[in-house]
Amino acid sequence: MELSKLSADARERRSAEIRAFLRSRRARVTPADVGMAAGSGRRTPGLRREEVAVLAGVGVSWYTWLEQGRDINVSAEVLDAVGRVLRLDPAEREHLYLLAGLNPPPAAPADRAVPNGVRRVIDGWLPRPAYAIDRHWRLLAVNRAAQLVFGYGELDHSCLVSFFTSAHFRASLCGWEDAARGIVGLFRADAARYPDDPEFGRLVEDMCAASPAFATVWAEHPVGSDTEGVKSLVHPDAGELAFDYTMLPLADLPGARLLLYTPVEGTPTEERVAGLLHEATVPAAS
Repeated sequence: MELSKLSADARERRSAEIRAFLRSRRARVTPADVGMAAGSGRRTPGLRREEVAVLAGVGVSWYTWLEQGRDINVSAEVLDAVGRVLRLDPAEREHLYLLAGLNPPPAAPADRAVPNGVRRVIDGWLPRPAYAIDRHWRLLAVNRAAQLVFGYGELDHSCLVSFFTSAHFRASLCGWEDAARGIVGLFRADAARYPDDPEFGRLVEDMCAASPAFATVWAEHPVGSDTEGVKSLVHPDAGELAFDYTMLPLADLPGARLLLYTPVEGTPTEERVAGLLHEATVPAAS
């Protein structure tokens, strides 16, 4: 659809629709959903325009013009980045493409379904944290302990974005710099395994724009393959927690991984996680 061929009235209606659509979708995504600290002084719910721009790897002015419905040049890659930040479902993604004057790309194959056996392992790992991620480090499945300990929210949440853009993650995780090198090394190795997957290139561009720390480590070209280790963090409610973790490949989902966490022996981690789970199940006093 060529926007230049629309009548003046049609262009105005299209501008009003894209403005209302993007504002509504921005309002429903909270900072916590994307791993960011909420901060203070927020007068409206959801993400700010500048936060969407940073997470999508685009300029603040450009995103503002997009949301205002201005006649600007857009690309599929940029719309996909915005759609990921706003957590658009396939129908909403297609709607955004049409409003922006682009032909929607074919829907991606449904190859991210987590096998029932893996879901049972994740749920059965309670009260210990467990979750699965796809090759792009987006959540596929997560148990309640992992949500409470690491702050992971809805599925399709990007663990990579949270790690590098969340002030909470950086402040709470012990040895953040070493962990950052390990994560980037694993991600680079994954990208090399799937050279025909353009999503890796888009993610690297987005992350380099959103996180100077990611850009710095990426430029150092670390490559890693560690599949086990120790993760220590300071939880705002539970205090210090320490876990041994194991990362296992999921044969039915190429590039996907299952992460299992076990409290380090000799630490109060197990009792503290159990306390978090208990508090989460106790109804709040009225």
